[in-house]
Amino acid sequence: QVQLVESGGGLVQAGGSLRLSCAASGRTFSNYAMGWFRQAPGKEREFVAAISWGGGGTSYADSVKGRFTISRDNAKNTVSLQMNSLKPEDTAVYYCAAESSRWGARNWNEYDYWGQGTQVTVSS
Repeated sequence: QVQLVESGGGLVQAGGSLRLSCAASGRTFSNYAMGWFRQAPGKEREFVAAISWGGGGTSYADSVKGRFTISRDNAKNTVSLQMNSLKPEDTAVYYCAAESSRWGARNWNEYDYWGQGTQVTVSS
Protein backbone atom coordinates (compact mmCIF):
# COMPACT_ATOMS: atom_id res chain seq x y z
CA GLN A 1 0.00 0.00 0.00
CA VAL A 2 1.04 3.57 -0.68
CA GLN A 3 -0.59 6.45 1.16
CA LEU A 4 -0.62 9.82 -0.58
CA VAL A 5 -1.49 13.16 1.01
CA GLU A 6 -1.73 16.36 -1.03
CA SER A 7 -1.30 19.87 0.29
CA GLY A 8 -0.81 23.39 -0.98
CA GLY A 9 -4.14 24.13 -2.61
CA GLY A 10 -5.99 27.37 -2.10
CA LEU A 11 -7.49 30.47 -3.66
CA VAL A 12 -5.36 32.55 -6.01
CA GLN A 13 -5.99 35.28 -8.55
CA ALA A 14 -5.53 34.68 -12.24
CA GLY A 15 -1.88 35.01 -13.16
CA GLY A 16 -0.74 33.87 -9.75
CA SER A 17 1.14 30.78 -8.64
CA LEU A 18 0.66 27.84 -6.32
CA ARG A 19 2.84 24.90 -5.41
CA LEU A 20 1.16 21.59 -4.65
CA SER A 21 2.94 18.87 -2.73
CA CYS A 22 2.16 15.21 -2.28
CA ALA A 23 3.72 13.24 0.55
CA ALA A 24 3.97 9.48 0.15
CA SER A 25 4.33 6.78 2.77
CA GLY A 26 4.23 3.03 2.79
CA ARG A 27 6.12 1.21 0.08
CA THR A 28 9.34 2.40 -1.57
CA PHE A 29 8.47 5.69 -3.21
CA SER A 30 11.09 5.43 -5.95
CA ASN A 31 9.39 2.26 -7.24
CA TYR A 32 6.43 4.33 -8.40
CA ALA A 33 5.95 6.69 -11.27
CA MET A 34 3.80 9.61 -10.20
CA GLY A 35 1.12 11.71 -11.78
CA TRP A 36 -1.09 14.69 -11.11
CA PHE A 37 -4.70 14.78 -12.24
CA ARG A 38 -7.49 17.27 -11.73
CA GLN A 39 -11.25 17.20 -11.72
CA ALA A 40 -13.53 20.19 -12.08
CA PRO A 41 -17.21 20.07 -11.09
CA GLY A 42 -19.25 18.17 -13.64
CA LYS A 43 -16.19 17.11 -15.60
CA GLU A 44 -14.15 13.95 -15.85
CA ARG A 45 -10.82 13.55 -14.10
CA GLU A 46 -8.09 14.70 -16.48
CA PHE A 47 -4.36 14.18 -16.73
CA VAL A 48 -2.15 17.12 -15.80
CA ALA A 49 1.45 15.87 -15.51
CA ALA A 50 3.53 12.77 -14.89
CA ILE A 51 7.06 12.01 -13.79
CA SER A 52 9.19 8.90 -14.05
CA TRP A 53 10.63 6.94 -11.14
CA GLY A 54 13.92 8.85 -10.97
CA GLY A 55 12.50 12.15 -12.19
CA GLY A 56 14.35 12.18 -15.50
CA GLY A 57 11.19 11.91 -17.57
CA THR A 58 8.26 14.31 -17.43
CA SER A 59 5.06 14.67 -19.43
CA TYR A 60 2.39 17.36 -19.47
CA ALA A 61 -1.09 17.97 -20.78
CA ASP A 62 -1.09 20.54 -23.56
CA SER A 63 -3.28 22.81 -21.46
CA VAL A 64 -0.59 23.24 -18.79
CA LYS A 65 2.64 22.85 -20.76
CA GLY A 66 4.94 25.77 -20.15
CA ARG A 67 3.04 26.86 -17.04
CA PHE A 68 3.24 23.84 -14.72
CA THR A 69 6.32 21.90 -13.60
CA ILE A 70 6.28 18.49 -11.95
CA SER A 71 9.20 17.36 -9.79
CA ARG A 72 9.98 14.73 -7.19
CA ASP A 73 12.36 14.22 -4.30
CA ASN A 74 12.82 10.52 -3.65
CA ALA A 75 14.84 11.21 -0.49
CA LYS A 76 11.84 13.04 0.98
CA ASN A 77 9.15 10.86 -0.63
CA THR A 78 7.45 13.85 -2.20
CA VAL A 79 6.20 14.91 -5.59
CA SER A 80 5.36 18.54 -6.34
CA LEU A 81 3.50 20.53 -8.94
CA GLN A 82 4.57 24.13 -9.43
CA MET A 83 1.74 26.01 -11.10
CA ASN A 84 2.42 29.42 -12.62
CA SER A 85 0.31 31.80 -14.71
CA LEU A 86 -2.83 30.23 -13.32
CA LYS A 87 -6.10 30.64 -15.19
CA PRO A 88 -9.69 30.35 -13.98
CA GLU A 89 -10.00 27.17 -16.05
CA ASP A 90 -7.34 25.59 -13.84
CA THR A 91 -9.87 25.56 -11.00
CA ALA A 92 -10.34 21.95 -9.88
CA VAL A 93 -9.56 19.41 -7.21
CA TYR A 94 -6.01 18.23 -7.82
CA TYR A 95 -4.98 14.66 -7.08
CA CYS A 96 -1.63 12.95 -7.01
CA ALA A 97 -1.42 9.31 -8.00
CA ALA A 98 1.14 6.50 -8.01
CA GLU A 99 1.64 3.93 -10.72
CA SER A 100 3.89 0.88 -10.52
CA SER A 101 4.17 -0.54 -14.02
CA ARG A 102 5.01 2.36 -16.34
CA TRP A 103 5.39 6.11 -16.28
CA GLY A 104 3.58 8.74 -18.26
CA ALA A 105 0.17 7.12 -18.22
CA ARG A 106 -2.56 9.63 -19.04
CA ASN A 107 -5.53 7.44 -18.24
CA TRP A 108 -6.52 7.78 -14.60
CA ASN A 109 -7.50 4.14 -14.25
CA GLU A 110 -3.91 3.02 -14.86
CA TYR A 111 -2.86 4.43 -11.50
CA ASP A 112 -2.81 2.23 -8.41
CA TYR A 113 -2.98 4.70 -5.53
CA TRP A 114 -4.58 8.11 -5.05
CA GLY A 115 -4.55 10.93 -2.57
CA GLN A 116 -7.66 12.61 -1.25
CA GLY A 117 -7.20 15.73 -3.38
CA THR A 118 -6.63 19.41 -2.72
CA GLN A 119 -8.81 22.24 -4.01
CA VAL A 120 -7.34 24.88 -6.29
CA THR A 121 -9.52 27.88 -7.08
CA VAL A 122 -8.40 30.58 -9.50
CA SER A 123 -10.42 33.78 -9.50
CA SER A 124 -10.66 36.05 -12.53
